[in-house]
Amino acid sequence: MRFHRIISTILHPIVIPTVGVMLYFLLIPNNFLKTQKFAVLSSVFIFTYLVPLFILILFKKLKVIKSYQTESIGERKLPVALMVILFYLLGNTMNKISNLTDLGLLFYATSIGLLCIYILFFFKIKASIHLLSLGIPVGFFMFLSNNYSQSYLFVIIAFILLSGLLASARLHLKMHTHKEIYIGFSIGVLTPIILSYFL
Repeated sequence: MRFHRIISTILHPIVIPTVGVMLYFLLIPNNFLKTQKFAVLSSVFIFTYLVPLFILILFKKLKVIKSYQTESIGERKLPVALMVILFYLLGNTMNKISNLTDLGLLFYATSIGLLCIYILFFFKIKASIHLLSLGIPVGFFMFLSNNYSQSYLFVIIAFILLSGLLASARLHLKMHTHKEIYIGFSIGVLTPIILSYFL
């Protein structure tokens, strides 16, 4: 049980965006200076890790949520709605900078993916946000492979393997059903690919 909680914490949705951006800077050809990369990474870390963490802590103190796990659909609605807005604004900012349009796509896709998760709440479906967060890099690097005519297969496979490990942990902790795991991951993979045709 402890092992599965550790996996869920290490691969938490607020961690993955920063990891995705780090991989992007490491693997994609770019002319950014180290200071520029650091500035972008710092912004992503603040707005996708520190801000969501602060929101969860605040909601816990205000008793909006019972635990940081946000186990029920009711507890998830407000945090997810705020994350939809936050990721959209981040995507909008990145998309306005010519060399960062790829990252704009990444954050727009995350926002839309979370919006899909939110809509499913009304159908009593608690799709996995953890698996959504790992599915998005899979779809994103598939898009990058096509866009730059380079293979990022090892990154895609790594994220798929991590997704399997995380799915097992979430199921073991009884946080989701198999259906909710598959839905979350599928939304994550498909959103960046579909969105790339419109941006």
